[in-house]
Amino acid sequence: MGELPGAPWIVTDARGIHVVPGGFHVDPAAAVDTAVITHGHGDHARPGHDRVVATPETLAIMEARLGRRGGRRRDALGLSRTVRIGEVDVRFAPAGHILGSVQVVLEYRGTRVVVSGDYKRRADPTCPAFEPVACDVFVTEATFGLPVFTHPAVDDEVSRLLASIEMFPDRCHVVRAYALGKAQRLIALLRARGHDRQIYLDAPTMRMCEVYRRFGVDLGALAAAEPAMERGLAGEVVLLSRDQPACSGLADPVTVAASGWLALPDRSRHTCVELPLVISDHADWTELHRTFHDVGASRILVTHGRADALVHRASRDGIAAGPLPPPGGA
Repeated sequence: MGELPGAPWIVTDARGIHVVPGGFHVDPAAAVDTAVITHGHGDHARPGHDRVVATPETLAIMEARLGRRGGRRRDALGLSRTVRIGEVDVRFAPAGHILGSVQVVLEYRGTRVVVSGDYKRRADPTCPAFEPVACDVFVTEATFGLPVFTHPAVDDEVSRLLASIEMFPDRCHVVRAYALGKAQRLIALLRARGHDRQIYLDAPTMRMCEVYRRFGVDLGALAAAEPAMERGLAGEVVLLSRDQPACSGLADPVTVAASGWLALPDRSRHTCVELPLVISDHADWTELHRTFHDVGASRILVTHGRADALVHRASRDGIAAGPLPPPGGA
């Protein structure tokens, strides 16, 4: 097992980040006795745990996605509470990634460690904004941890979509986006810009939208896409999750995708996307670097992405940094 530098009471084992004096894992990769979950995406919220500690929103997302496999015992922890698990004080701070997403703040014997989960620093009308938490050790994601990923203003990308809808009133706009998080954010951004027409969704996206609505997120008029396709839906927006099959019968569809990865031009060419929208639910290179200074940690540990460039940049700024220790030691 690899100990976390600066916090030897946390180790990485075969299941991920193990908080030893608390007897729990954060976002474990396999079933454990107690799992503290940062958010509801499948690479963080896995099935089979005996006990799950998460926000009420994340528990609802896990219920919608996993049913009974979402945890035998489910303990909701709101943003305003601190609980002691084992010998460790645990609280949540907003991560700004999707509905219910949090950073896990861990305190033990005078040391504070923050495990960020996934996070973004841009405004999102569907979830609370990221909150920097002063800490000794900050475990950061690095999905877009390369200098090439400096994402444009989200409002500019939404303007491009709205301009295309206006320019091609006889065509249907088919937008590929994650069913959880990205789709709801894009809907909310369109509503904020005055697009009040009905938006059509596939079943996985609709299911996640219903969870958002339960927690007070207004997404406007939505309808199931499949029974409406025979009408062609000219001038309308259809949101499809990434793994859904292409729609037939739609009116000369404009193929659209929303992803931070589309900052790389080759991505849109290889996936035959006519209108690529660079909209990300993760911090980009500049925002990752800014976050390191905002939290004031003396040590940064990098996971979930490309560590080398971020480690080099943090080290150049005088911050001790390195990749998250792998199982078995660094």
